[in-house]
Amino acid sequence: MAFAAVVAVGLSVASPALLSADCHAQSRRNMEPSARYVSGTGQGFVLDVTGSRPLLRFDRSTEIWVLRATPAPRGDIVYRNDNGDQVLRVTADGRMTLYTTAAPQGSPVSPSGQAAPLLAPGLTAMQLWNYIIRQSDRASRALGRLVVVDVDIQPGSEAVAADALSTAVDAIARMARSPTLRPEANKIRRIEIVDQGRAPQAVFSRGTLRIVIEPRSGVAGRPSSALIVRVVADDVLSR
Repeated sequence: MAFAAVVAVGLSVASPALLSADCHAQSRRNMEPSARYVSGTGQGFVLDVTGSRPLLRFDRSTEIWVLRATPAPRGDIVYRNDNGDQVLRVTADGRMTLYTTAAPQGSPVSPSGQAAPLLAPGLTAMQLWNYIIRQSDRASRALGRLVVVDVDIQPGSEAVAADALSTAVDAIARMARSPTLRPEANKIRRIEIVDQGRAPQAVFSRGTLRIVIEPRSGVAGRPSSALIVRVVADDVLSR
């Protein structure tokens, strides 16, 4: 299925994946399965630990962050995104600290009630087509010029492809609002979404942002906006 839109992503040593899963299993014993939290800076978010990978979504944002758990001193667990950024720190007794650009040193977190688990919505092929048009328009408006979107996927990949596209456009919009990152964002002329890889990745070359998704992994099958920003910025700055 192809879409295109033009409008004016010995010793035995445990593997990182097994270590992350073990840390996550230990930490979520003191957590609600899916709940909303608020940090000391007023930033609210939903944390869903019902699955094998913890998921987080900030208030007023559509992006679902897939986190990886790693051990830290004193029995703490640190949760990072796919860019390696520390997002949460959870102590052995369940206390949380949130790390954001607004609070890089961390802000204490308090629970504010239960929340529904975080799930990406399903889409039909026609719904995806309409979604591509809207996201193409959003990217074009953010940069003030034409952005082409090309989605080449197999049936069944629609939901993850839409999520990946939205995340990529979120990254572009964030860069466009930043005085330091706007020049890098201006290099983006085309967004491509494909489902031909074994692992999610983002590649930027010659004006094309290529997002490879792995649909069987759900929301974990696409790169985050933070990783996309780094990929685009690193490519431009390395020239």
